[in-house]
Amino acid sequence: MPYAARSALATMALALSALLPISLSAFATVNAERELVFLTWEDYIDPAIVSAFEQQTNAKVRFQYFESDDERDAILVKSNHSAFDLVVVNSPNFPVYRRQGWLEPLTHEDIPNLRNLSSYWLRAVSEAQGYGIPYFWGTTGIAYRKDLVPEAIDSWEEFFRPREELRGRLALINNSRDVIGMALKALGYSANSTDRREVAEAGALLMKQKPFVRSMSYVSLNEDSALVTGTVWATMMYNGDAIMVSRHHPEIAYEIPKEGGEIWIDYLAILSASRNKDLAKEFIDFVNTPENAARNALFVYYATPNLAAEKFLPDEFLANPLIYPPRAVLQRCESYIDLPPKILKQRNSIFSSLLD
Repeated sequence: MPYAARSALATMALALSALLPISLSAFATVNAERELVFLTWEDYIDPAIVSAFEQQTNAKVRFQYFESDDERDAILVKSNHSAFDLVVVNSPNFPVYRRQGWLEPLTHEDIPNLRNLSSYWLRAVSEAQGYGIPYFWGTTGIAYRKDLVPEAIDSWEEFFRPREELRGRLALINNSRDVIGMALKALGYSANSTDRREVAEAGALLMKQKPFVRSMSYVSLNEDSALVTGTVWATMMYNGDAIMVSRHHPEIAYEIPKEGGEIWIDYLAILSASRNKDLAKEFIDFVNTPENAARNALFVYYATPNLAAEKFLPDEFLANPLIYPPRAVLQRCESYIDLPPKILKQRNSIFSSLLD
């Protein structure tokens, strides 16, 4: 699809999102005000859905945001996971979080609207079953300015071995799994490699790339984004965010590299130390009504695991290959898995050296 059409789709999706009604049915108003503390990515839920939930339940949703999976983990460790009720968790963290006893078990009785979710996504990660509710899924790839780079950046090898004109014009994600995992794919290895030699080779590749990297922080998604202003010409990015930022500049493109990227799944999970577990369950159920799930997908430009929501989504959204990539593309991608402590230590050491 030409990127002008993608930009038009983004504008249309935003308009449709504004028209799609908020589902308020089956939620009774309570008298006492309650507060739900939600640890999540910024701009990762439609504010209208939050407002509707607050109105219907006489509750308050308070947000704290993280900029990377590593930062989220650090926040939870520092607070002993007791400062939050609800958290967005990516699939590789479930084994660790469960071993720590941080997560509250969940059942279909707790979340009746689980019936709307795809059985495939409910079963996709065994460690998440019974503890996390699939929220969105997507890919990690490369966003770049077509008008600034000489040719399309369609491989990790080109990104990690950049042309000279890209010196000081690249940005990475502040996440060790993404950076080292995709460097491994650039070398033809698995993003989940446990071979110390292969991981060391990826580290050497990243050190050679370092002079070309302007920022190790995720670019913003507004009109002041470094990708919009041209301060950054190419960056690692998640697919829905690339669509969102492209609303501010028509020359921003997104590629899943030919070596493949990451397929990620984000989950909503309730922390075992939460004092508002019932309210958190109400919130997850509210988000998963078909109308609300569809509206939320249109807001963030990510694929929803909620099958019942699809009848409320426009055909152009469901057919967009950036949101729902073809099977052949997905087959080149990988999902991250839990890694042995020794390999994690090696990766963290490499990543720390990149930040120096």
